[in-house]
Amino acid sequence: MTERLVTLLSAEEIAARVRELGAEITREYTGRPLVLVCVLKGSFVFAADLARAIDLPVRIDFLGVRSYGVDTETSGVVQITQDLSRPIEGEHVLLVEDIVDTGLTIAHLINLLRTRGPTSVRVCALLHKPARARIQVKIDYLGFTIEDRFVVGFGLDFAERYRNLPYIGVIEHS
Repeated sequence: MTERLVTLLSAEEIAARVRELGAEITREYTGRPLVLVCVLKGSFVFAADLARAIDLPVRIDFLGVRSYGVDTETSGVVQITQDLSRPIEGEHVLLVEDIVDTGLTIAHLINLLRTRGPTSVRVCALLHKPARARIQVKIDYLGFTIEDRFVVGFGLDFAERYRNLPYIGVIEHS
């Protein structure tokens, strides 16, 4: 069986949408300190581009989580693999995620961060798969809504592969 990648969202489409999100976030947070919390590993590429598209001073921190392992289905168990490096009390926090599908991971992270006393916690996700939602979560800034397909690229992986693709693709087997 051979694998081939089919482009779902091109690098150009993603770049244009990230610029739009950055401009929207800039407008809404002007004059307020903002902390981008990048959810590792999948959102690191998106978070880097988004941070450059936001025309404000921002602090960037990282939160490592694991819920997939080497499978394509979430385990439903969210494991923190790396915690924030500094407190977020009194800060406006923007949680930057690569994809929201079941909603379980992002809901867990929102609740976790809220216990730390930030002024606000909002969510920016590159992708959303509403067909897979098990719980509803508010995505304040959304790149794209996609159908229920397993996607890779632009930071998203399959068994730690494909993160470096400049686009979002679907693996097809033949």
